[in-house]
Amino acid sequence: MKTIVITGASGILCSNLATDLAKKGHKIALLDLNIDKAQILANSIKSKGGKALALEVDVLNKISLEAARIEVNRIFGPCDILINGAGGNHPKATTNDQFYENIHGVECSFFNLEAEGIKFVFDLNFMGTLLPTQVFANDMVKVKNGNIINISSMNAFQPLTKIPAYSAAKAATSNFTQWLSVYFSKVGIRVNAIAPGFFLTEQNRELLTTKKGNLTARGETIIKRTPLGRFGTPEDLISTTEWLCDEASSFITGIVIPVDGGFSAYSGI
Repeated sequence: MKTIVITGASGILCSNLATDLAKKGHKIALLDLNIDKAQILANSIKSKGGKALALEVDVLNKISLEAARIEVNRIFGPCDILINGAGGNHPKATTNDQFYENIHGVECSFFNLEAEGIKFVFDLNFMGTLLPTQVFANDMVKVKNGNIINISSMNAFQPLTKIPAYSAAKAATSNFTQWLSVYFSKVGIRVNAIAPGFFLTEQNRELLTTKKGNLTARGETIIKRTPLGRFGTPEDLISTTEWLCDEASSFITGIVIPVDGGFSAYSGI
């Protein structure tokens, strides 16, 4: 069984992946800035007979990542599979409106987006993928074998309105996935990405649904543009992740796989 390192492990999507992969017998290292949530997840996995380790890690701090690598190696052995799941958006990198129409008094237009917010979102999603890869791929190049799975987004294919930094960062993540797959191709490391469509998470639930559970206007637009007519569930990512982790996909590298209910295939007309 493999040693699998997951960043952003306590999030809804990655926590479900961690639980599933632990059931397959893999050793799961849960890296997250929120150590309390990561520890709860680790305890849950271990209570069901799985192997898990929770570590408090800042994916933007290489010293923090190096310390985590040492601990993972000590307890589980070298990293075989890295899942870069850390990411997210921030209000300071989000505009109020879809279109600029020269309206006075708009609180947050493109022109007053804060550089701090833009940098935070871009760094979290892109540098938060690059830095863990620099650290944990060191284990892989030594044995000339390894597997890296990045979490991209539909935003990488079609930038969504209002969230320019997040869209740009995920596009960079997809591009980086392809670049890295070529760079590591001669040392036995495969690099791919999964691009989730629209999944209800704690970050976007209030944006897509009302407190009563009905769809917001943005939620309705998304469902109309998704041929399968629903939001994704965390379980919808499991089979694709399992396949990428398995030797059954040993000839697959450098691809970004949409798991989106057909969203990326539909023109809207």
